[in-house]
Amino acid sequence: MAVTGRRAAVGTRIWRNAQLATMSPALPGLGIVEHGAIAAVDGKIAFTGPEADLPAGLAANADMVDCGERWITPGLIDCHTHLVHAGNRAGEFEMRLAGATYEEVAKAGGGIVSSVRALRAANEDELVRQTLPRLDALIAEGVTTVEVKSGYGLDADNEAKSLRAARRLGQERAVSVRTSFLGAHALPPEAAGDKDAYVAKVADDMLPAIAAQGLADAVDGFCEGLAFSPEQISRVFDKAKALGLPVKLHADQLSNLGGAALAARYGALSADHLEYTDEHGAAAMAKAGTVAVILPGAYYFIRETKKPPIQLFRDAGVTMAVATDCNPGTSPLTSLLLTMNMAATLFSMTVEECLLGVTRNAAAALDIAGETGTLEAGKWADLAIWDIERPAELVYRMGFNPLHQRVWRGQ
Repeated sequence: MAVTGRRAAVGTRIWRNAQLATMSPALPGLGIVEHGAIAAVDGKIAFTGPEADLPAGLAANADMVDCGERWITPGLIDCHTHLVHAGNRAGEFEMRLAGATYEEVAKAGGGIVSSVRALRAANEDELVRQTLPRLDALIAEGVTTVEVKSGYGLDADNEAKSLRAARRLGQERAVSVRTSFLGAHALPPEAAGDKDAYVAKVADDMLPAIAAQGLADAVDGFCEGLAFSPEQISRVFDKAKALGLPVKLHADQLSNLGGAALAARYGALSADHLEYTDEHGAAAMAKAGTVAVILPGAYYFIRETKKPPIQLFRDAGVTMAVATDCNPGTSPLTSLLLTMNMAATLFSMTVEECLLGVTRNAAAALDIAGETGTLEAGKWADLAIWDIERPAELVYRMGFNPLHQRVWRGQ
């Protein structure tokens, strides 16, 4: 369960004189309500709809907030990040710009090994200190929920340290944090190339220990030629299922190993990246209800040329989310607003797909659709109030933040 260190607002608060993009599936498109109001009681939404329909009983003793006809959306959700890491990899970025190959960067100590080395050298307090500025950048753009993966520790102690640091973010800031254990991210140097032995350690030792400590809301893996095979990922997922933890998967990013279909077979919450997913994979995801998480930041940063099959997902009826994939190596991106613009510009996703992708569909990718992601009664009053004339501005602009106010759990 998500860990937070702050409580919801107590009492009744009403945001009135607003335009609402509720993202409710009961309404078409973005679920727009003109001349709307939202009432929250003890941090949870009690009413959303036209202000003229606001129950008199709610308004009687409420704290009233006049929104000046501004737009309100659900608080944004970044459903795929590697936010907790130490240091950065700007040096190898500079090397690549100068023409260095992947092998040359690796020989110089770059690549994921450098991130593993940096995280292992940092204590938990230092990890939190380094991560907070990245989290603050997301919060400043209206993010109220963020998913954080481990995957740079790659041994029992350092993976646990990473997840503890992620949990602490929800105590340091008014934000909901979901954590994913990504022990099957890469092979640590001490594994000496033995992927099967390392996967056995992840499944048999690390994962049960993480679960016993309650540090993970889900289990993730990287299914790719340079990472782990479908059979190796299956071993990790079998253990996750035995422990009652849902799964997610980095799938089909650089090649098609059948990752999307593998994720669907395990009923995964999401499959992420998906540049090489085929019709079989898309159909399997649609049938399983597995969300496709689209990550344009990595596509842009590593100069990929193979786009995810957005039209295939549309045709198959796959739910699509959008996220930053914030990480030090392939997507040092901490703007969900810019991410939406990238998804629209690079992948031709529509405004509606982008906005649903960072609200309702992102909540589904984290298995918290019953708690947040739409402006509906019974959900947390997680709101973003915007100085915009129409919702398309949130996708259209680059490098401009129109957030007027962010509300987390009613406050």
